[in-house]
Amino acid sequence: MQANQRQPVTAPRIPMADLPDVDIASVLADIRQLSSADFGGRAPGSAGEQRTVDYLVRRFQEAGAAPGHPDGGWVQHVPLVSLRAHTFTDLVVAFDDHRERFQPHEEVVAFSRRVTDDITVNDSEIVFVGYGVQASEYGWDDFKGVDVRGKTIVVLVNDPPVPLDPSKPDELDPAMFTGRAMTYYGRWTYKCEKAAELGAAAVLIVHETGPAGYPFTVVQGMDGERFDLVTPDRNMRRAAIEGWLSRDAAVRLLARAGLDFDELKSRARTREFAPVALGGRASMSFRQTLRTVDSRNVIAKIPGGDPAVADEHVLYVAHWDHLGTSETPRGTAVHHGARDNASGVAMLIEFARRFARISPRPRRTILLLVVTAEESGLLGSGYYATFPLYPLETTLAAINVDELNVWGRTRDVTVIGLGASDLDAYAAEAAAEQGRVLCADPEPEKGFYYRSDHFNFAKAGVPAFNPDSGVEFAGKPADHGQRVRAEWTEKYYHQPSDQVQDWWDLGGAAEDGKLLFALGYRVANAEAYPAWSAGREFRAVREQRLAAFRRSRDAAASRG
Repeated sequence: MQANQRQPVTAPRIPMADLPDVDIASVLADIRQLSSADFGGRAPGSAGEQRTVDYLVRRFQEAGAAPGHPDGGWVQHVPLVSLRAHTFTDLVVAFDDHRERFQPHEEVVAFSRRVTDDITVNDSEIVFVGYGVQASEYGWDDFKGVDVRGKTIVVLVNDPPVPLDPSKPDELDPAMFTGRAMTYYGRWTYKCEKAAELGAAAVLIVHETGPAGYPFTVVQGMDGERFDLVTPDRNMRRAAIEGWLSRDAAVRLLARAGLDFDELKSRARTREFAPVALGGRASMSFRQTLRTVDSRNVIAKIPGGDPAVADEHVLYVAHWDHLGTSETPRGTAVHHGARDNASGVAMLIEFARRFARISPRPRRTILLLVVTAEESGLLGSGYYATFPLYPLETTLAAINVDELNVWGRTRDVTVIGLGASDLDAYAAEAAAEQGRVLCADPEPEKGFYYRSDHFNFAKAGVPAFNPDSGVEFAGKPADHGQRVRAEWTEKYYHQPSDQVQDWWDLGGAAEDGKLLFALGYRVANAEAYPAWSAGREFRAVREQRLAAFRRSRDAAASRG
C-alpha cells in the first residue's frame, strides 16, 4: 500500500458508545491540585518541578500504568540551563543629532540564549528587514544580499501578508505563505534563528497583538527566568540579544529615522522590498544569572497486548510546566496554569486509567509523555524527539493534549493542521459517532501548529495530531466561540488568572477526551501505519526514516 493512501481503521471495531467515558470529576480534581499555589506555577528547576514530578509518578502508578523509561524508571532527564536577565540598560539608538531611548520591559523586552554572564550590544548599526524571511520556494528574500553581521535587525511579526491584488490588500494570495495560515517563517523563533544564521548582533521583533495572537503583556511575561537546552557551544552562535519592541516603540524608532511605520510595513508585503538602514546605532546591555537544571520528562506506558506489535507505540504528549512566579507591585504572583496545561496533564492521567482497564487491551504500547519546558520553546519534547526512549520509526502517532475546552459542549472539533495525515480520518470517524464534525483552525494566522509539543514530533516525521476546542457551541450564539477565545487570550493566557473558574463547563472536555482516547486506541489496533498526506512537508522525512529503519532491521535479522 502506498504511503499516501488512506489507511482503514481496523479491528477491534468497538463503537464509541462502548468505549469508556472520561471521568471528568477526576480530571478536574487533578487540575485543581496541579494548579494550586502549592505547586508554585510549575517552573522547571523549581521546588514546584519536584512536587509536580512526584505527583505525576504517584498518579500514574495509581492509574495502573507502568514506568515508561526502558531502564524501569519514570523519568527522562533533560539538561537545561537557566538564564535570568537583570540589570538592564535602556535600549539607546544614537542618531547624528539625537539619542532615542527605549525602556526595558515597558517598550523593549530583551533576552539572550547565550550562556554567559554579560550581554552587550554596542554601537550596532540598525536595519529594518521587513518580515526577516528568506524563502526560496516563494522567491522571497527580505535581506536582498545585505550583510547584517554585527548589526541589529528590526523585523515584523508573522508571515508577509501578500495581497492577491495590490488594490485589495485584505485579500491574500493563497499561493504565497499559504494565505492567512501562518507558516514556520512567521514564527518569532524562525526570525531569531535566521538572525543567528546571518550573524546579526541583535534581533528585535515588532509586536502587534493581531498578527502575534497575544497582547504585549504576554511578551512582558518573558522577562523572568528562561530556559534552554545545554549545547556544546553555549549558544554563542545565537544573536547576543533577541527580543521584542512594542508597536508604539517601533513607530517612534522609525519616525526618528524619518520613516512611516505603516508605509514601510506595506512595502514589506512585496517581493521588491529591500532592507532599510535606519541611520542609527543601537546599544544595550544586561547581566544574566546562570544555573544548570536537571529537569525531567515523565513517561508512563500501558504495554501492548499483541506480542507481534507490542514494540510499536502510540504516544500522547502534554506539557507539565508553566511560568512559575512573577513579581508584581502587590507581591509575588503565582502563574497557576490551570488550563495551560494542568488540564492536558490531568487528561493524560485519565487516559492511563482507561487504557489500563480496557478490554481488549490495545495491541500496541501506549506511551504517556509529560514534558518539561514547553513554555521555554518546546524544549522537553524537543529533547525527547532528539533522544527518543523508543524509536520514532515505531511511533505511529503523537497526539497532543494542550489546553482542554472549558466552555462547554461543541458540535465540532477543531484540528490544527487539518488534512495533514491519516490521523484525521480516525478522528473524523470518532467525531461522527458523537454526532460531531472536524473543523479547521479558525485562526490559522496565529501559527498554532508550530506552538506546541506535537511540532517536534512532526519535524521528526511522526504523524502528529493537535486538537483544539471547537467553535460551534451547543445552545450558544454563532459568535460565542470567537468571543470566548478572545477573552481567554486577553484575560487569562499566561497570566496568574489562569485558575480553575466557577464558570468552567467541562462537558466539552469530556467529549473531546473520549474522542482522543478512541483515536489512540484505534491507531494502536490498526493494521497499517498512519501516513502524512501527499504534499505535506513532513512526509518525506517519515518515508526516509521508515525505509532506513526497515533496512537496518532486515539486516540485523539476516545476520541473526
